[in-house]
Amino acid sequence: MTPRNVSPSATRSRRRWSTLIFKTIGVLVLISVLQVLVLRFVPPPMTAFMLWRQVDAWIGGDKDYRWRYDWEPLSKMSPNVPVALVAAEDQLFAEHYGFDVVAIEKAYANNAKGKRVRGGSTISQQVAKNLFLWSGGGYFRKALEAWYTLLIETLWPKHRIIEMYANIAEMGDGVYGAQAAARKFWRTDASKLSRSQAARLAAVLPNPKRYNAANPGPYVSRRARWIERQMGRIGGRGYLKQLD
Repeated sequence: MTPRNVSPSATRSRRRWSTLIFKTIGVLVLISVLQVLVLRFVPPPMTAFMLWRQVDAWIGGDKDYRWRYDWEPLSKMSPNVPVALVAAEDQLFAEHYGFDVVAIEKAYANNAKGKRVRGGSTISQQVAKNLFLWSGGGYFRKALEAWYTLLIETLWPKHRIIEMYANIAEMGDGVYGAQAAARKFWRTDASKLSRSQAARLAAVLPNPKRYNAANPGPYVSRRARWIERQMGRIGGRGYLKQLD
């Protein structure tokens, strides 16, 4: 029954708009699911983060900026690399389903006190952000990150998630992934990275534009030693069996 003072044409128009909105949302959901499904099996040619960095360089007048990116399967990578990344970034990686609630609560409490901003992102969340989204805050971006994180955790095994992170994380200024970093900093392959080298790559992740894994300063050296201790604490190379 049509409400009073509302014409039948206005009602039909609202219905058409509602239908269009729901169809649009459905299409976007389907596209996101297909994106994640394809990338379970196919290495990405680039990531959204790489693209944004390139655009920023062009806007900033840096015409010589080029990213370094060389995909390497986890099976051909030194086990030190994924173990170091987990030890440094997300020691509950094998246990959670994409979100570390305790870390998020601690980060929120710390930020609310006005202290130095701390993140609570898991490796899965960082993969979602780097692959599909843009840097920065905002509730909309956070909601998209949560959605992609859920898709990744649902559609990918854990070893694929850490493989993706080991290949797309920025480990130097414009240097993405362990293989590109190994060649850039030590003229070797990711398969030959030592425990200390892997720890240094993980140590620069908070700010790869500022820190250098090949020539570490006091902060990177100190953090790399801590990461090496944590690698042993979580089980060393044996940790990877938890991801099967």
